Amino acid sequence: MSKRLFNFCAGPAALPEAVLQQAQAELLDWQGKGLSVMEMSHRSDEFVSVAEAAEQDLRDLLAIPDNYKVLFLQGGASQQFAQIPLNFLPEDGVADYIDTGIWSAKAIEEAERYGRVNVAASAKGYDYFAIPGQNDWRLSKDAAYVHYTPNETIGGLEFGWIPEVGDVPLIADMSSTILSRPLDVSRYGMIYAGAQKNIGPSGLVVVIVREDLLGQARSLCPTMLDYSVAAKNASMYNTPPTFGWYLAGLIFKWLKQQGGLEAMQRINDAKQRTLYGAIDRSELYSNPINTSDRSWMNVPFRLADDRLDKSFLAGAEERGLLNLKGHRSVGGMRASIYNAVSQQAVDALVAYMAEFEQKQG
Repeated sequence: MSKRLFNFCAGPAALPEAVLQQAQAELLDWQGKGLSVMEMSHRSDEFVSVAEAAEQDLRDLLAIPDNYKVLFLQGGASQQFAQIPLNFLPEDGVADYIDTGIWSAKAIEEAERYGRVNVAASAKGYDYFAIPGQNDWRLSKDAAYVHYTPNETIGGLEFGWIPEVGDVPLIADMSSTILSRPLDVSRYGMIYAGAQKNIGPSGLVVVIVREDLLGQARSLCPTMLDYSVAAKNASMYNTPPTFGWYLAGLIFKWLKQQGGLEAMQRINDAKQRTLYGAIDRSELYSNPINTSDRSWMNVPFRLADDRLDKSFLAGAEERGLLNLKGHRSVGGMRASIYNAVSQQAVDALVAYMAEFEQKQG
């Protein structure tokens, strides 16, 4: 019997147990080759087959059009905050950014190091509890691109819609929402996602970029950060994070086995409804986010008396409910319920929350 507990960590996050078991079985001897996938050359026929299968499975899951490149790169989303302006923002140009929380603010701060940034809209006026409607956005007439963060992992604020930006390339940090439901990739110029939430282990980032946007990198852009170089070399300009790429491929296959993203949408919708329903019915717990802007993947909640936080967390750990403490910048609690977090885990959390509330009278 598995001794694994229920992990609600925001990232690195829970991985599917079936995937971990397969990786464990193949760790010393990958498919009878007598070595681990971590030990083989990234240019070997064996690993190239792993890489190509992972890309194709991701293309299938997201129905990625043929005119988009899929890149598996080292690093994480935070590196992309610099890599994006270095590739797409001309020295005399302007980029539009939408501010909805901590991660979008970090992207803005980094982009300002390389060029002019127009903050076209901000949720600051709503205390970051609601998304500003697009009628209030002040987009530039000649923006090189529009950048937004569909889901703020820390604050739990999520777009339920795709912004309309005309012919301007729309760029999205989808680290915490990618693969949680179907997505129209054709609406975007570029999508990027750190792997450590719904894709795989940390240290890997996936980039999906429209081909016509490549080849615009500034002269000062390091070769390793030029998307066109990565695309021309099939993400193997240097030695890539092979084990992370392999694990991502296993997760893509696992998602297909679950029924694809339509099935994951149903599963994830049920999970978030269960948890938010418990919060909304409670007199002890609350969630501050505007109802229509609530995140499916990251659910922050507070106790009416924060002096109860320590005892709540201690009781949760005793029941095998891990990593519920909220981010240090906002406090409270946060349950991250990514694809690998089961309905059973959410049900166990809700049952504990009810028990704890009853004990408080």
